[in-house]
Amino acid sequence: MPIDYKKELESTAKNMIFMHDPDHLIKMIVRMMVNKAKIVHASFFLHNKEKQGYSLMVSRGTLHKKIPLDLVSIDKDDVLILFFREHKSSFIFGREALLLGDAKLALKNDKLNSETKQQLVQVIYQMELLDAVVCIPSYFRDELLGLLLLGKKESGKRFIDEELDFFVALNSSVAMAIRNAQLFKELEFELDRKHQLFIRTTIALAAAIEAKDHYTRGHTSRVTNLSIQIAQRMGTKLKKNFSGKFMENLHISSLLHDIGKIGVPEHILNKRSSLTVGERNRINEHPMIGVNILKSIKELEGAVSGVRYHHERFDGRGYPEGLKGSQIPLIASIITVADSFDAMSTDRPYRIALDKTNAISEIGRLSGRQFSPQVTDSFLDLCREGKI
Repeated sequence: MPIDYKKELESTAKNMIFMHDPDHLIKMIVRMMVNKAKIVHASFFLHNKEKQGYSLMVSRGTLHKKIPLDLVSIDKDDVLILFFREHKSSFIFGREALLLGDAKLALKNDKLNSETKQQLVQVIYQMELLDAVVCIPSYFRDELLGLLLLGKKESGKRFIDEELDFFVALNSSVAMAIRNAQLFKELEFELDRKHQLFIRTTIALAAAIEAKDHYTRGHTSRVTNLSIQIAQRMGTKLKKNFSGKFMENLHISSLLHDIGKIGVPEHILNKRSSLTVGERNRINEHPMIGVNILKSIKELEGAVSGVRYHHERFDGRGYPEGLKGSQIPLIASIITVADSFDAMSTDRPYRIALDKTNAISEIGRLSGRQFSPQVTDSFLDLCREGKI
């Protein structure tokens, strides 16, 4: 059954839109060409800025015809690359492709100067070395982005014009798709780099808090780890599928839940005797101080609620707003349990720590009063399993 190349081109072009990985895109195209046109082998070389050349990305076909990946790279000054970079393929025939047979015939053309003939001889040698009978360039804004090499057809017949026009048109679309995919990968890399910088900055901020409040050394990391554990258990226990964004916000929020203590004088934070009413009020301001520090950072919008509300109580007797029950964001409710447990089981300036068993019992006793019952249940499950 003859191939409807127009239909194949439209179908493939649609699929390209959804592919953001250059490697997968190139593999899909080469595999499709080999299968549809029954080609013995096909390979694609892609421009590699770091290597200053064109690296073999994929090779498909019968095993003995495949070019070994990672072993072949064409230098940017190689005659085959220069030939297409200078668009000299146009003198062979009116399409942006070079056929081995036509290249050999062109050597007999008396109109070609000796320099061009010498270049063509080298190109033919290169094609034969790579067992290619057709070379098709991929251009993006006159830049040679890649080179598609096609071996013979399994039938041994020549490629017909319809097939060659299809390959050239497809390769033209591939160039645009590859560039788009590369830009997407570059954007992903840049976003990931910025995200990693953002996380490291967040951790540095958390360290700044602990440097000021000597008695909470390690508190932030413990609260963060416990918060993540509780959320994961809640997800399993309640069959809730927490999104990656929720977990990231919880992670950041728990790291920064006490950031507002930067605005509380050290002599209050580290006071060994009982706090006065005024000193207690200063400490109670730290959630809102934290919010004011973070509110201008757009990337932290989803994490601010944990900072603001981690001292609210389930019974509505907490601060800063006296929220009650389900009014309290889940992120804050989780951090509240983790924060309180660590505070109870750690020595503070004004009291010694409870032992672990008593601290766990106290969390359970205050379920439904200070703490969310759902969050408390998952916390107690972890305790019973010896994971805390």
